[in-house]
Amino acid sequence: MEFGPHLMLAMLEGAVTAAILALTAMGLSVVFGVMRVVNVAHGEFYMLGAVIAWFVAATLGTHPAVGFVAALVIAPLLVGALASLADVLILQRINYDPERTIVATIGLLYILQQGTLMTFGPDARPVEPPFNHRLALPWVEWGEQGLALYWPWGLSITSYKLFVIVAAAAILGALWLFMTRTRAGLVMRATQQDSNMARAFGIPVARVYALVFGLGAALAAMGAVLIVPIQQAHYLMGHDPLLLSFIVVIIGGLGSLPGTIIAAILIGMSDGIISVFFSPTLAKILATLAVAMVLVFRPQGLLGKKAA
Repeated sequence: MEFGPHLMLAMLEGAVTAAILALTAMGLSVVFGVMRVVNVAHGEFYMLGAVIAWFVAATLGTHPAVGFVAALVIAPLLVGALASLADVLILQRINYDPERTIVATIGLLYILQQGTLMTFGPDARPVEPPFNHRLALPWVEWGEQGLALYWPWGLSITSYKLFVIVAAAAILGALWLFMTRTRAGLVMRATQQDSNMARAFGIPVARVYALVFGLGAALAAMGAVLIVPIQQAHYLMGHDPLLLSFIVVIIGGLGSLPGTIIAAILIGMSDGIISVFFSPTLAKILATLAVAMVLVFRPQGLLGKKAA
């Protein structure tokens, strides 16, 4: 295959990675932006979403589309409810102290991981996609006669991967509308600006924090449900999403939702392209170097605000 089509396929794979990464990192960014909490267990909520998706699909045993839709509804709700419960039982009791919160979420990480290992087992489990047609893709190349459109045999992508990109964009759009056009979103943004003032105006800040922590985990679970028909559910699958999510929110700016989306696209696309042409390890190394450069030259991130 020539370079042009090869690059196009790499960019499409990068777009899928960016879509899932945007959802996962957005959950981490929302939690930090509103609560100022660094959730080290975020990757395990992602893993739980994938495991629950497998369980729902395997239990229903009907058409793959039915199992997938059920998993897309059930998994985020269950994971979000579990995260809200963890906030009430653990984080609220330590008053969201930064150091103790990090230690507590590390402990939660191992509890979720080992609990999943004991119940789900060590084996990776596949989930059948709801549809998986191969779509031929055209590509454009500049030749002696000018621009030419080609439709070569072998240049294709599955319809489900394109669906993942569209679905992630739709979920992020719905999140933006929720944050900017609803009363609940207004309450969340008021709590983010000044929690003490919000409490003085009668806003139940503790309840808002529990809902926000659950929302962040639910977004990670949605990303996992979308990706598990491409990958497989495994009890250790939360490590890479957690690392990349931290990289994204640091580069984009802690608590900045637009910055998170921009950084997710940059990291996801570069990860896809570099992984195809070189190696996935090199992609992770370059992403880590990008974080170091941002921390040195622009500590607040691309769209983050400087601390007062």
